[in-house]
Amino acid sequence: MRVEYINPFVESAFNVLKEVLNTDIKRGELYLKSTTMPVLGVAALVGLAGDVEGRVMFDMSKQTALAVASTMNGEQLTSLDELAKATITELANMITAQAVTKLHELGFRFDLTPPALFTGDNMEVSDHEVEALIVPMETPQGKIEINVAIRERA
Repeated sequence: MRVEYINPFVESAFNVLKEVLNTDIKRGELYLKSTTMPVLGVAALVGLAGDVEGRVMFDMSKQTALAVASTMNGEQLTSLDELAKATITELANMITAQAVTKLHELGFRFDLTPPALFTGDNMEVSDHEVEALIVPMETPQGKIEINVAIRERA
């Protein structure tokens, strides 16, 4: 996986989270994952197709999702209702839109799927033949993992 594909997502996630949460964000150590891995509880998944194929997932616990959605809406949300889900989906949209703009400026061309939101316990994601790069982001609301699995089309 080429770093040119990854950096725009990492930078965009850092910038968008810092802006919408109005706080400092700390980036954790990157690590690779090549096997099935558990999902933290709430995951927004965006598919990529074109010059590259794969997906980007924004993964967090339910508590973190509620805290992030509450902060973004300026009100305390107590359940993962339609407003909270729409807010997390919009967060994924904002990050991927900024990243794709950067990638297009570098000459890469591909399309995105609208974010799909998955919630629940004991979920796993499996990426066959593609290593996933995990970028943890520490926020006051909790940890958000940017999970990127992208490869060039054969």
